Amino acid sequence: MKYPVTPDGRYFLVKDRLWRCSNPALADEEREALVKELMNARRAVKDAASEADTKAARARVNAAKVALGERGPVWWTDGAPDVNRYHPKNTDYADWWRALSTSKT
Repeated sequence: MKYPVTPDGRYFLVKDRLWRCSNPALADEEREALVKELMNARRAVKDAASEADTKAARARVNAAKVALGERGPVWWTDGAPDVNRYHPKNTDYADWWRALSTSKT
């Protein structure tokens, strides 16, 4: 399933929440390795046998997401704020979001 992406390519929309996209400046090989690590870490969360294992696996998930640019410092340099997990109506993307709603009808 393809999710709508903001015009500037910084976020995608799922259930009326903005989620930060990966840094497009990452080399393909680096992105692939980080996505593989993210998937492995997510499996480790699922398969964790103890609270300590879960905590370690979640730390791996977070580290991969930070390296991908989906969490942590923003990857853009124009000073725009991070609105990750915001509802678009409460952001500068409100007009874009409203246009999406009207284009579905």
